Amino acid sequence: MSDVKDINEFRNKYHELKSEIAKVIVGQEFVINQILISIFSGGHVLLIGVPGLAKTLIVNTISRALGLNFSRIQFTPDLMPSDILGSEILDNDRNFKFIKGPVFSNIVLADEINRTPPKTQSALLEAMQEYSVTVAGQNYQLSKPYFVLATQNPIEQEGTYPLPEAQLDRFMFSLNLNYPSFEEEVKVVNQTTSIQNHESKIIFDSESILRFQTLIRKIPVVDNVINYAVSLSSKSRPTDNNASELIKNYVSWGAGPRASQNLILAAKTNAVFNGKFTPDIEDVQAVAKSVLRHRIIKNYKAEAENITIDSIIESLY
Repeated sequence: MSDVKDINEFRNKYHELKSEIAKVIVGQEFVINQILISIFSGGHVLLIGVPGLAKTLIVNTISRALGLNFSRIQFTPDLMPSDILGSEILDNDRNFKFIKGPVFSNIVLADEINRTPPKTQSALLEAMQEYSVTVAGQNYQLSKPYFVLATQNPIEQEGTYPLPEAQLDRFMFSLNLNYPSFEEEVKVVNQTTSIQNHESKIIFDSESILRFQTLIRKIPVVDNVINYAVSLSSKSRPTDNNASELIKNYVSWGAGPRASQNLILAAKTNAVFNGKFTPDIEDVQAVAKSVLRHRIIKNYKAEAENITIDSIIESLY
């Protein structure tokens, strides 16, 4: 009975949170909703969009409303692992002292993560996976909740270091950030070229977020929904017996087991957001593109024939 009460409380606070974010961010409702699903599911997000679409503002606003610490790291070719993790220095007493880097925050915006070499990318991705960092043989735990939102510019590919598939798999969601509509852009211009100053209130705190993350994991899921999530992942693999001709013709690699886990976790959160006490197949489909988009690798034939990843995912339903 207490879980039902907690779910109702969670849903009410979620709607309050959305209202506060909307005071600052115009439009982008789907992206904001998916980011919140990922946060409360305990996952990370890869956000793909051209510059100027308020990625930093979205993350900053969400972190403020959640009552969390926020840091932004601008990834560049000369960025070193110590620049994000921190380093040891010799203090006045000639003792080594560890100075924490920007990765020690609740929400980290890794801006243009594909602009830095793999060694530095790996330093952040280790923190995402282990929720700790190791510097000079000493292990340091990161504060929870911990959430990384990494961005990539889809236009400029020169001088970039694309994330390997194994590292992409550590992100729960991959989201495409699109241009605002004409009406939304007019509202953005009005808000940002005047002295209006909209600030969101704090709705959550670290303790309540961790409590609701635990609540999500306790939500029961019926077998047919789990089977459906697993079938979505398995049917995306060209070598699977149930793979369609489209998958065999246009896909090089399909989604792994982590995709199935993330489908269920995200479906649970989506269900709660929509007033349900257990997820159904509709909830799995609502998060399927975000979970599978970066885990299915097209082949050259799909590229030549302009077959999109989203259309391949839709064929799995």
